[in-house]
Amino acid sequence: MLYWLTDYSDIWGWLNLFRYITFRAGGAFFTALIFGFVFGKPLINLLKRRQSNGQPIRADGPESHILDKAGTPTMGGVLILGAVLVATLLWARWDNPYVWMVVLVTLGFGLIGFADDYAKVSRNNAKGVPGKVRLALGILIALGAGWWVAIHHPEALSGQLALPVFKDTLINLGWFYLPFAALVIVGAANSVNLTDGLDGLAIMPVMIAAGTLGAIAYAVGRVDFTEYLGLHYVPGTGEILIFTAGLIGGGLGFLWYNAPPAAVFMGDTGSLALGGALGAIALAIKHEIVLAIVGGLFVVETLSVIIQVLYFKRTGKRVFLMAPIHHHFEKRGWSEPQIVIRFWIISLVLALVGLATLKIR
Repeated sequence: MLYWLTDYSDIWGWLNLFRYITFRAGGAFFTALIFGFVFGKPLINLLKRRQSNGQPIRADGPESHILDKAGTPTMGGVLILGAVLVATLLWARWDNPYVWMVVLVTLGFGLIGFADDYAKVSRNNAKGVPGKVRLALGILIALGAGWWVAIHHPEALSGQLALPVFKDTLINLGWFYLPFAALVIVGAANSVNLTDGLDGLAIMPVMIAAGTLGAIAYAVGRVDFTEYLGLHYVPGTGEILIFTAGLIGGGLGFLWYNAPPAAVFMGDTGSLALGGALGAIALAIKHEIVLAIVGGLFVVETLSVIIQVLYFKRTGKRVFLMAPIHHHFEKRGWSEPQIVIRFWIISLVLALVGLATLKIR
């Protein structure tokens, strides 16, 4: 919205600052951060009043969670979504189709997560909206996003899968692009959801991934950068940096209250929305495979659950002491801060590997 101040830059020259994506990204970051600090405590107090028993804790989870985390309110993802939405609407250009696609996917998955969280706390039961219903709604949103990016991408890139490292290599997915888009977005959303099991575990890797994808989006949206790096040029994607900056600011504001011991959980409201956002950004900037590298922690968490379930059904035995894999390390005696910080380090390393693919061509 503030971009339109540039219409008056011939009167006040300093308004030209609003033309620069990097300046507006900084504004989005601080707007979301301040939003989180200002509204964090009032929101937590409201959630405590509305949720007398807090988030229901799984009976089959680690024993320590039943003692340490009982009574902690959930739906804290509302704080992140509010911060991101306000920051993006204030600082991004409203005529950019990719920004709207990412925002709508984020809100759509946020609503699915909110319905799931509400069902859990209202029934005081760890079972919320049936998984098949959540999956079906997520697929519908993701298919819409896939169609949206396909019609707005340059004709040469529409329906194509770009491969990292291999310069100018594209795979034409044809009609399979839509189910592929659904797989990327729904997979990312549920992967982040599975990772969100310890205080602060999911939000920092999400911010790291968002920052990495935001930097790539900025590069992909500039013809000079794409020519130098050998990337596929997607006009307009640089504006996504505004969204990711807001996500990082809002995420830090949330982490202030989610740091161990957490005063609030993001819940499915936050985890599904943030994961969906990462998937949508990857689609827009044609870096779906790089998302799997940058978000490798989420991939490992998901694979640990799949492996555990399939192996148990086949043999009646477990590969891990408990899945997702962060619970395995809890069972091994690692403290919660140890797991969280070490997983943050892994996320940062994977982000650097993902960025390296831009130069290795």
